[in-house]
Order: sequence, then structure tokens, then C-alpha cells
Amino acid sequence: QVQLVESGGGLVQAGDSLRLSCAASGRTFSSYAMGWFRQAPGKEREFVAAISWGGGNTYYADSVKGRFTISRDNAKNTVYLQMNSLKPGDTAVYYCAQPEDRGLPPLLPLSYAYWGQGTQVTVSS
Repeated sequence: QVQLVESGGGLVQAGDSLRLSCAASGRTFSSYAMGWFRQAPGKEREFVAAISWGGGNTYYADSVKGRFTISRDNAKNTVYLQMNSLKPGDTAVYYCAQPEDRGLPPLLPLSYAYWGQGTQVTVSS
């Protein structure tokens, strides 16, 4: 059974940085792409970033491009989201996710089968 556990969220001020981590277990982590999504109150869950199984391909939402960096350490079964220059609009619960199948990282939430419990990120102005 795949388990994903996020950590690293918190309350920060605008302009600060945070690094989220997501530890995976249950199957061969290095065989699967990973994604980060977020959901703000009253809004739909939205794509933030994704990374291919080997880390060579990364994808970002336009709203975070240049500020956020996704990376992975397959030896530690962990994917990261480094968030710099945070804005109040980045406030949301952040989720990591893994698709059911191998292949390129999907960009839609419906394409992911496994989800973590989420970690809250709050950015004050």
C-alpha cells in the first residue's frame, strides 16, 4: 500500500521560504513520477509542480514558475518542494501525489491515484 507523508508546512511572512518534504513508501519510489498540488479554501485543487521518475523533467504552474523548485532523492524515497518568495496567494494545503502508472508526470489531479494527508502553508502579508 502506497503511503505519502508530507511535512514542512507552517506560517511564514511574505517573501520568506519554506521547503516541503514528502516521504513515500509502499512501492518502488524511483519508478514513478511525483506531483505537488495545493488547495485553498473554497477553491479547487490545483497543480503546482511535477517531476519525472528520474528527476530529469520538471513541470510548474505558471503561478509558481521561477519561485518554486521540485526535486527528489530516490535514495531517500522523498520528493521536495522548495518555495521561495512566498506570497499570500500561496496560502493553501499542499499535497504530494503519485500516479498509478509509470510514465510522464500527469498535470491533472484526477490522474493521480495516491495522495498524502496535506500540510498547511500560510503566508501572511
